[in-house]
Amino acid sequence: MSLNPFDLSSLSLFPGLLGSLPRSYAAWPVWKDSTTKEVKFQPLSKKKAVRIYHDARRFERQTRKPGKQDGALGRNGLAVLHTLLFDCLDYASGALFPSRATIAAKACISESSVGRGLDKLKKHGVVNWLRRCVEQVVDGRFTLRQLTNAYAVLPPTQWLGFRPEPAAPPPMPGTWGDHPPLPDALTQACQEKAAGGGIKAQLAALESDARDSLAAALARLGRSIVRRNS
Repeated sequence: MSLNPFDLSSLSLFPGLLGSLPRSYAAWPVWKDSTTKEVKFQPLSKKKAVRIYHDARRFERQTRKPGKQDGALGRNGLAVLHTLLFDCLDYASGALFPSRATIAAKACISESSVGRGLDKLKKHGVVNWLRRCVEQVVDGRFTLRQLTNAYAVLPPTQWLGFRPEPAAPPPMPGTWGDHPPLPDALTQACQEKAAGGGIKAQLAALESDARDSLAAALARLGRSIVRRNS
């Protein structure tokens, strides 16, 4: 009786024989979408990192439904994002390739929680990553070795479902922060200066409206400067 080494059903006739056979492994035990090319990172300033994290917190508040603990990102997603931005990111080069064990240790959560947080971050376009591997020769045999993922934190404009905070309205006229309009006489003086008028014409224009105390004060200041320089 001949046995087909690739037909495992025939081994049922010989109990215990299957356990003695060598196990089969993949030729290159890495993720199929891993790359051996050098990953280029984009620098990110700490100021922008802080702004991104605050936008992520706002995103979480926007998407949290009444009676629910988590929103789109969840507690794990925010913890992972905080660790990526403030514990693992090199701001000067943008390099960001921590292992899941490192993220879990710094975020004080389990590795399974890190996985759930990363899934939510990627689902909503907050974080993306690229799997990496490296070529090596072991015992004369070419193989690939898995490396940690290269992560990238994307800008809020690419987040799915995020509503940016509206811009602050301008101050109401007459309130603190509002720019008062220039006096009519001062505006006229500036126009005459642009047309080539002299200093005397400008001072006379400032003094033309007796009710404008600011223009009169500017005229007195200008005449004192003229007298001092004459």
